[in-house]
Amino acid sequence: MGKKVAIIGVSSIFLVAMVVAVVVGVTRKPAAAAPSSAASSSGELSETAKAVQTLCQPTDYKEACERSLASANTTDPKELMKLSFKAAMHEVSLALNNSTELEKANSDDKTGQALKTCNEALDSAIDNLQQSFDKLGGFDLSKVDDYLNDVQTWLTSSYSYGVMCLDSFEWNTTESDKAKAEMEKALKSAKELTSNALVMVNQVEKVLGSLNIPISQTTSRRLLSEDGFPSWVSAGMRRLLKAPARNIRADVVVAKDGSGKYSKVSDAVKNIPVRKNNRMYVIHVKAGVYAEVVTIDKKQINVMIIGDGPLKTKITGRLNNVDGVGTFQTGTFKALGSNFIARDIGFENSAGSEKHQAVALHAGGDMSIFFNCKIDAFQDTLLTAAGRQFYRDCTISGTVDFIFGYASAIFQNCRMLIRKPMDNQQCMVTADGRENDHLASGIVIHNSVITAAPDMARVKGNFRSYLGRPWKPLARTVVINSQIDDVIHPDGWMPWSGSTHEKTCFYGEYGNRGTGANTNRRVRWGKKLTKNQALFFTVRRFIAGDKWIPKSGVPFVAGL
Repeated sequence: MGKKVAIIGVSSIFLVAMVVAVVVGVTRKPAAAAPSSAASSSGELSETAKAVQTLCQPTDYKEACERSLASANTTDPKELMKLSFKAAMHEVSLALNNSTELEKANSDDKTGQALKTCNEALDSAIDNLQQSFDKLGGFDLSKVDDYLNDVQTWLTSSYSYGVMCLDSFEWNTTESDKAKAEMEKALKSAKELTSNALVMVNQVEKVLGSLNIPISQTTSRRLLSEDGFPSWVSAGMRRLLKAPARNIRADVVVAKDGSGKYSKVSDAVKNIPVRKNNRMYVIHVKAGVYAEVVTIDKKQINVMIIGDGPLKTKITGRLNNVDGVGTFQTGTFKALGSNFIARDIGFENSAGSEKHQAVALHAGGDMSIFFNCKIDAFQDTLLTAAGRQFYRDCTISGTVDFIFGYASAIFQNCRMLIRKPMDNQQCMVTADGRENDHLASGIVIHNSVITAAPDMARVKGNFRSYLGRPWKPLARTVVINSQIDDVIHPDGWMPWSGSTHEKTCFYGEYGNRGTGANTNRRVRWGKKLTKNQALFFTVRRFIAGDKWIPKSGVPFVAGL
């Protein structure tokens, strides 16, 4: 009875209406006789306008929200939310058309690369909005945590793809500046409406939480079997993850010596067949150094690449910014399809520190897993571009901002090796690109080691190294239960030059150890997290990993 009274008391708030009318469900009164058409029209418009105003009230861009729903003819909160998603999709489509036309008219190579990145990013943004729209259409209270986390992730990715588009204009040329200004104008409404959509979904989560409806916060722990894998993992996946690569029954084998079907990884990837079921397609890459650029397309889902070991199988490239390639086009290996798994393999960009931005791994697929991988470069080693990502038992090395991006990424049982930079450089392990406070993104380093690489260990006193710096205003990065060695400066965190992002970012530490873990001399804007704050950034809660990692067979810790 008390809960009913509470609901009635705040029934003017849209999200409660959403919970009651859409998620929880209500018993409706029998329909009355239809009123006259004039009265129906007038009354319905009034009620619709009220519903739209209530829906838009908590958003940051209320006028844009109300304009986008001006033609609505419903009071159903779920239908209004779907219309808001459609409106955002329409605006992103317009921005994509604008980018395509600009690319056709462009004659400058560097601007053309940026527009190519825009086209790819905005196409993915539309896909993520469509996924969100489809997911909302089948909202089910019994799976509410899955629904909300999926939609929050996809809307976050859609928004961040717009940010990536604008970030790709990194050369200060007349042509580039002009094209960037055009795209900023074209993306303004798209970003506002996507942000509004995120607010609506986040508010549903808040209301459900206030009604004590659990959302991905269960405290139950599933047991690990004696071999260290979760007990619910299928025998087939367990064998796949434990077996040496040579004993795995792969769908196709790549080998430098000609013993496989292909000698190039890119050829194997290009020929991944379309599969009607969701079966994992396994590519075994035998030991060797593969000098090539490889892209797992966004339509190539459920793909696993297995090497013979991160020191034995390596895919290497050297595309870089100094030689005229845009940062987002420099990746040696791009994994854009969802449910991607890489195991026992190395990814490298060998361009060198003097070539500045040079990405080794560009990870952009939702629910991606990297297990026992080695990721090596210098500046911008690993781009966590979009979606939920989990890294386990990996080694990532670099100098400047060597883990950067816009995704929700957790690094567990990993090693971050800080390499020797150029003489005029400082080192930052992370640079998070979270621009908007509603985005469900950030970087989490959990139960890992942050230390100096051998070349840096000898000269670490000559350089300053930091846990990270805030690339965007609402950047979010935490280090939890990890070993931090004295290669890290006592300040811990470094501000982004020429910005005030340190005033609005969320950077924190909890339960760390080691000679560089003392927080007494940290910058004032670096936070000491409470246990409850740290719990938010666990696999279970931050990326809902206990829902999708188990089927891979990769071991993980769901909590602290």
